[in-house]
Amino acid sequence: MKRDRIYSLPHDRVGSFAFDEQVVEVFPDMIARSVPGYASILAMIQQLAPRFVQAKTNVYDLGCSLGAATLLIQPQVPRDCVIHAVDNAPAMIERLRMKLQDNEEQTGMAEVRVHQADVCEFPMTNASFVVLNLTLQFIPKDQRASLLTAVAEALVPGGALLLSEKICFDDPGQQSLLNDLHHDFKRANGYSDLEIAQKRTALEDRLLPETMQTHIDRLGAAGFDCVAPWFQCFNFASILAVKSESTA
Repeated sequence: MKRDRIYSLPHDRVGSFAFDEQVVEVFPDMIARSVPGYASILAMIQQLAPRFVQAKTNVYDLGCSLGAATLLIQPQVPRDCVIHAVDNAPAMIERLRMKLQDNEEQTGMAEVRVHQADVCEFPMTNASFVVLNLTLQFIPKDQRASLLTAVAEALVPGGALLLSEKICFDDPGQQSLLNDLHHDFKRANGYSDLEIAQKRTALEDRLLPETMQTHIDRLGAAGFDCVAPWFQCFNFASILAVKSESTA
């Protein structure tokens, strides 16, 4: 795993963050050292998959990046399911396809289909489990409600969505405190103040967080009957949203 040094030297101009070849090379290290609780979220995705994934249904990993969630879900679900890994970044998709080709252990497991596509336009149907793991925050705010509604409509009764996001806070003191704690987390993982500052600049017009309550309200409006925040570490959180088993 290559170490993330993308922002270690001063940049004359810090451009917008992009999931390009440079990021792909260091992405596992980058996300592990930048997102508190990331390993815990992945572990729960692995645990939740066999609970919610139903035979002969589809699973969608929307904004799959290098397929961390996809590859954890695959051995946990019925063989007659299909897992759709969707991302709009060509470099991510190319690397994921290479990983799948090299993974000889896939024999006898659910099929994974990789798609380079916009998750907001990707058709979904007969789904029992959908993952949006640190994806919605990169989608324009005016498109988020329609995407979650499409997910809810695609889910079979009893199906679930796992939504993980960076969140913000209405209270300025809370926002400042949790930002500081997040930066301390990055420093503890070897990032310099220069790296933290330059990456923050790169992300400020790309990653647009919202409050936990905004997410809860939107999920309820989208048609989810049970919306359960289950995890928070500083300014990162995860929510499990379940569609009722009743068809009434």
